[in-house]
Amino acid sequence: MRIQDVIPPLRLDRARHAAPQVFDTLRELIVGLALPPGTVLPRNELAERFGLSQTPIRDALMRLEEEGLVDVFPQHATLVSRISLASARQAHFLRRSLELEVVYLLASAPDADLLARLQGHIDQQARELAREDFSAFVAADRAFHHAMHVAAGVESLWQLQQRTSGHVDRLRRLHVPEAGKAQRILKDHQAVLAAIAAGDPAAAQARLREHLSGTLAQAEEISLRYPDYVIQD
Repeated sequence: MRIQDVIPPLRLDRARHAAPQVFDTLRELIVGLALPPGTVLPRNELAERFGLSQTPIRDALMRLEEEGLVDVFPQHATLVSRISLASARQAHFLRRSLELEVVYLLASAPDADLLARLQGHIDQQARELAREDFSAFVAADRAFHHAMHVAAGVESLWQLQQRTSGHVDRLRRLHVPEAGKAQRILKDHQAVLAAIAAGDPAAAQARLREHLSGTLAQAEEISLRYPDYVIQD
């Protein structure tokens, strides 16, 4: 795989530091599996592709290493890491703990504007599924959950959660295209929305718990199908 074939040219926002923009671009490509586990990320080729010195590239790779998305072997190579089931389970635990409280809060005082926004995200997911655009489907999925955190006034916790989510997000990205998975996500989102709209916090939590159990319940099976991508720890 050639870096220039996968990584689009980066149009730098001169009002921002370069390293975070490189980090955001590489992270999106890694989580979306455009840069799959095992991909070598040569610093000099990345610098050439982004039109930057190696310093911001190094800083971006260090941040990716902190999130466990790359493995850095000093004086040798930097590779996209394999998906760690142990890390995915921990990220899932954090997400479930936070989001159960989010939906409880939202269902305790349903807001019509929020309900309309959430329905809009579900409708967008349905359109992307009809086009079989799973990258866009996953983006709309993320928007649905992000909107709930914003409405609950805990967007900073969403950002915290995202910093730990790389492994579970990649596991989910492997799972979503499988037959019936995307349809179940749509059904689950509609059920969560219905419980919030009904003002039923307990039901909202129950529907969310069911929704979030899907990919991790299939983790072992996914790892068997993708042995080059997934490790147990």
